[in-house]
Amino acid sequence: MNKGNNNSSRLAINMAIALILGLIAGVGCIFLRENLIASGSKDIWTTINNILFQDISAKGATNAIGVFYILGQLFVRALQLVIVPMVFTSIALAMCKISDTKKLGRISYKTILGFLSTSVFALLLAGIVGFAVKNMGLFTTNVGNVAAKTGTANSTNPLMIIVNAVPSNVASAFSDNGSVLAIVFAAVVIGLCINVLGDKVKVLKDLLEDVNSIITVFLSFVITKFGPFAIFVLITRTFAIYGVDNLKPALVYVVTTVAALLVFLVFGYAIFIAVGAGLNPVHFVKKIGKVALFGFSTSSSAATLPLNTKTTTEELGVSEDVASFILPLGMTINMNGTAIMQVIAAIFIATSAGYNVTVSNVIVIALLALIASVGTPAAPGAGAVILFTVLTGMGYNNDSAMLAYSLILAINRPIEMLVTSLNVVGDSATSVVVAKSEGMLDEEIYFS
Repeated sequence: MNKGNNNSSRLAINMAIALILGLIAGVGCIFLRENLIASGSKDIWTTINNILFQDISAKGATNAIGVFYILGQLFVRALQLVIVPMVFTSIALAMCKISDTKKLGRISYKTILGFLSTSVFALLLAGIVGFAVKNMGLFTTNVGNVAAKTGTANSTNPLMIIVNAVPSNVASAFSDNGSVLAIVFAAVVIGLCINVLGDKVKVLKDLLEDVNSIITVFLSFVITKFGPFAIFVLITRTFAIYGVDNLKPALVYVVTTVAALLVFLVFGYAIFIAVGAGLNPVHFVKKIGKVALFGFSTSSSAATLPLNTKTTTEELGVSEDVASFILPLGMTINMNGTAIMQVIAAIFIATSAGYNVTVSNVIVIALLALIASVGTPAAPGAGAVILFTVLTGMGYNNDSAMLAYSLILAINRPIEMLVTSLNVVGDSATSVVVAKSEGMLDEEIYFS
């Protein structure tokens, strides 16, 4: 146990160092970029960008090298490679191992209740903060010079997530990382069936356990050996590709959203652990830190799931049966950070576009954000695109609103990174609370 804790502490320290170095390097690149452009040497920065940071999949980037882009994509794709089998096997095995159907029902009920309770408080915080800033007259910006980029967004009924949760084709569900909710449904059904059939399908159960073991070894190797380096690469590139001009127009939106997210991340979940589980939240905060850092760096709940699972079970003492059910499910439907961002962004866009936003409007925005965030794919940038659903649902769709929305798409990457930290920490916090209520939390490990 001590060796495991030492390795975990070393990994957390290495990740923190990588984050700091990445921030320093990224900010340095921002200053270099601005100075080169100001001095008329834009071509030099273009060359540097093509060599180090350029997205080589973008149109017109056929001659770019994009070293940092390639390295970052290799790491993220290595994690995404096992998302579908990991979610499926972990949930199916959890269903197999919980033989007490009443306990399974209680765990499911408590999980949904935990997700909803934190979401309500997150939305309440976002609504209060966003409305207060709006009333101070700070949510105004000149969106006339922003080029519209809304062609990539599509408006869909948020309730379609209920229909899509039951796949019509198993093969198509398993071929798309964005169909995690459908995979969760399939895993629950198959796991329960295996539970009922028992030894009649022992071979299939053994196969799932073997696949799960292989995934665990693979992920441990990737995260331990390459995690800190990948964090440095991802953070550096994220800040290097953003110029000051992209951050100036909506500075108030950025500051407001970041402040709300940090308050909930630092205090909201700590209070949830203290009240919901009756535990000292300091231990949770210390151990979950590296998961938050990893989520911030990758901006993907899916990519963070392996480390979150490892930390929640091995360091926080949550039973694997509970964690393997709650964490993948939370990755799909527990989006507190996304909801906070969407509420504040919707208020900002509506105000900038000249709409009169009232308290009742904020309440409806919060409800739409809650529903829409449930269907948000666990991938970078997805939250800002799903925001379009909230805007169209509220009728905020004039030209000025679409221009303000385009501005959000342009500057939202740093916020999405913090949103992911909030989402993944919330999944772990709910796991601790549910496990404690079911007597499936090893408190000796939690307090170690």
